[in-house]
Amino acid sequence: MGAKSYILIETIPGKSKDVVAALGKVKGVTSVDLVTGPYDVIAILEAETLNDVGELVTGKVHPIQGISRTVTCLKL
Repeated sequence: MGAKSYILIETIPGKSKDVVAALGKVKGVTSVDLVTGPYDVIAILEAETLNDVGELVTGKVHPIQGISRTVTCLKL
């Protein structure tokens, strides 16, 4: 894979486990963890290009029920 990103996710209260389960089914998501702090979930996503990362985030991650906000951090 050519592009790797970390997706920092805030969820609606009580929906973190549902979000983790849904993210685990998304092709390109290589890791998903529940965390404490300002974010509820951190996912690692890998794709061929940065454009592919963007398309996965907007097309597959954002529509997941229970996600209220995301921040995408691209690996250099």
